[in-house]
Amino acid sequence: MSDVNIANPHEYDHRHADVSSGWLRASVFGAMDGLVSNLGLIAGIAAAGAAPGIVAITGISGLIAGAISMALGEFTSVRTANEQLDAEVRVEREAHDRNPEGERAELTQLFERLGMDTEIARTAAGQVHADSEQAVKVHLSHELGLSPEEKPSPWVAAFSSLLSFGIGAVIPILPFIFGFGTLAWGLALGGVGLLIAGGLAARVTRRNWLAGATRQLLFGGVAVAVTYTIGMLLGVSAIG
Repeated sequence: MSDVNIANPHEYDHRHADVSSGWLRASVFGAMDGLVSNLGLIAGIAAAGAAPGIVAITGISGLIAGAISMALGEFTSVRTANEQLDAEVRVEREAHDRNPEGERAELTQLFERLGMDTEIARTAAGQVHADSEQAVKVHLSHELGLSPEEKPSPWVAAFSSLLSFGIGAVIPILPFIFGFGTLAWGLALGGVGLLIAGGLAARVTRRNWLAGATRQLLFGGVAVAVTYTIGMLLGVSAIG
């Protein structure tokens, strides 16, 4: 057998992205949400007839409130998911303490369903159960698809979401902040931001970047169309 065949394939053949830290999903979701929500917000308030200064203040307020909300939501959701995983670990560990033979038989059946012969499956299950903690991990992996060692950090998710939402949300209000504020400029910058964010997300997940960029632009366009229409129907005078 050649050295290539026995080497670690991750060293020469392929690599996997980090999908367990929690930053990628939070960053992508935060950037997209920041872009779409603030685009829709300024489109609605501008269509209602608000002055550029009011649009800028509204957009900045939406950025701050949205970023904080996203960060708190990500922290709470990731921490809750981790606590649920810890609870499942306790349930599985207690089951092993109460009924080790039954758990070993269950693992034997799982191995058989993977294609192992009965005797090999029984031997493998016995070897796994020689280490109780390892047995708990293997059961959780096969039964629930969970790994206690791959819990994302709620802090990483929160800060990733906070930062990415802020970056996404500031793009459409840049023209209003720097004094050349028109809705057309805001929509143009927001549209470019949506294309870039959608394309980058697609590249990270190894999909077609053009399709990802176009899809995100269409989603943002729908949000802008809805809020713009509502703003025109209401108007500043009607709101006041």
